[in-house]
Amino acid sequence: MDYKNAGVDIEAGYKSVELMKEDVKKTMREEVLGGLGGFSGAFSLKKIKDMEEPVLLSGTDGCGTKVKLAFIMDKHDTIGIDAVAMCVNDIACAGGEPLFFLDYIACGKNYPEKIATIVSGVANGCIQSEAALIGGETAEHPGLMPEDEYDLAGFAVGVVEKKDLITGQDIKAGDVLIGMASSGVHSNGFSLVRKVFEMTKESLDTYYDELGTTLGEALIAPTRIYVKALKAVKNAGIRIKGCSHITGGGFYENIPRMLPDGICAEVKKDSYEVPAIFKLLAKTGDIDEHMMYNTFNMGVGMCIAVDPSDVDNTLNVLKAAGEKAFVMGTAIEGEKGVVIC
Repeated sequence: MDYKNAGVDIEAGYKSVELMKEDVKKTMREEVLGGLGGFSGAFSLKKIKDMEEPVLLSGTDGCGTKVKLAFIMDKHDTIGIDAVAMCVNDIACAGGEPLFFLDYIACGKNYPEKIATIVSGVANGCIQSEAALIGGETAEHPGLMPEDEYDLAGFAVGVVEKKDLITGQDIKAGDVLIGMASSGVHSNGFSLVRKVFEMTKESLDTYYDELGTTLGEALIAPTRIYVKALKAVKNAGIRIKGCSHITGGGFYENIPRMLPDGICAEVKKDSYEVPAIFKLLAKTGDIDEHMMYNTFNMGVGMCIAVDPSDVDNTLNVLKAAGEKAFVMGTAIEGEKGVVIC
């Protein structure tokens, strides 16, 4: 008896590392010390040391049951973007710059090419957010997970000057809410999605005119990363008073997280076009409107609050940064929460 016969292939692990090295190398920043393969990732704090009052920010998350789509579609090159996005968007939401990222893949069996493809997506997400991929772990779990399945999670660290922290505490009545379009369902609500649609290859390969693509391609579209867009707004000298990453819990849970007591967010649901995938979900699953806004991002991946005098400039900066942005509501006096009208 040996480890391989017990279900863990050490040689496959070595091969996975070799196959992913080139993708990981593309994410490197000058602060990264050493290479892939050490027991820990090393990142120089020399630049941070020169900051006035640096604050470290961290985020950890996974892709939830969205990985089920990747299994069924046998498409593994974008799920890693989701893992990175879920972490770095949270850091950017606080005004921070992501510095580095680590991934964790648990699998029933290590298929080196598949693992390398997953990590190529992680590297892509790191490049989009300018974070270095400085380490990770692939753990084989024979007997605990089916051989063809895996789970993916990540952890990111960022930094911000304390004076630049986005806390939402200064949001006042009259401030304007600006939304940034999502790329689709992102990585939340998939337990409900999988109840609405049949999760088979045939179902996911079905083309829908209203989607302009197959159901599977619409659902697996990777989470949009807003790091560079938020950085562009900051660099333009615009003060972001509050910022909300619309993830699990939709509008009703996430938007209030950026509001101070005594302020309510009034969102105009006709202020932008809700993407077709959400309309199809609601219709097919007979999901009421409140549940839709309480589960999904409904086409808004990030919401920021700015002073009314900064609205036009903010929209122009976001457009130049490649974002589809729109005024989606205002802050009003009232009990902290969200009113959708």
